[in-house]
Amino acid sequence: MLVEDDQSISEMVGHYLTKEGFEMVHAFDGEEGVRLFHQGSYDLILLDIMLPKLNGMDFLKIIRQESNIPVLMISAKDGEVDKALGLGFGADDYIAKPFSMIELTARVKAAIRRATQYSAEEPAESKVIRIHQLAIDIDNVSVMKNGEPLQLTSTEWQLLCLFAANPKKVFTKEQIYRSVWNEEYFGDQNIINVHMRRLREKIEDDPSAPQYIKTLWGIGYKLGEF
Repeated sequence: MLVEDDQSISEMVGHYLTKEGFEMVHAFDGEEGVRLFHQGSYDLILLDIMLPKLNGMDFLKIIRQESNIPVLMISAKDGEVDKALGLGFGADDYIAKPFSMIELTARVKAAIRRATQYSAEEPAESKVIRIHQLAIDIDNVSVMKNGEPLQLTSTEWQLLCLFAANPKKVFTKEQIYRSVWNEEYFGDQNIINVHMRRLREKIEDDPSAPQYIKTLWGIGYKLGEF
């Protein structure tokens, strides 16, 4: 679903993604987007920030109460505040206008691919990685802390699995982006920073003093030792 009030952009994006094999549903304001969201089933939402009736941030807060569907924010505002705010509200990725259709399509496919991996069917046997109070069930795609389930987005899940599967390795931001986003890294550190902050808010006792995922200043991140 594309929620975009600019008719020309909506038509351009819809035409291109349809040629790429996607079925498109269009909404032209936030209220219409919420209504269509509750009426259908979608693989991804492309969401503009500046919308009439209900803005993109409020739209995102509503659907995040009931769904972890991938959301790709699009906006003419390319400031760091907008990026942090959009991702902080639960968006999976962010792209600024003007954007190329090739880049947009790559971002859409990558987000859907991550979500598909996150919701993989349960196999016969399960591999569980235990790190202090965390139990990371790789095959069943679930995380528990002190016996209580944690609700992670597909991106947060893949970040956690990356560190859990490589407990001794230090990852630079470029390596993290290549591993999780499967794309070339162009130095947009804010996307990684915000996702890491959201993950820490869910798994850490004190996100301001993280123990599970440590920051190595000027280098990157690594799994903490207990």
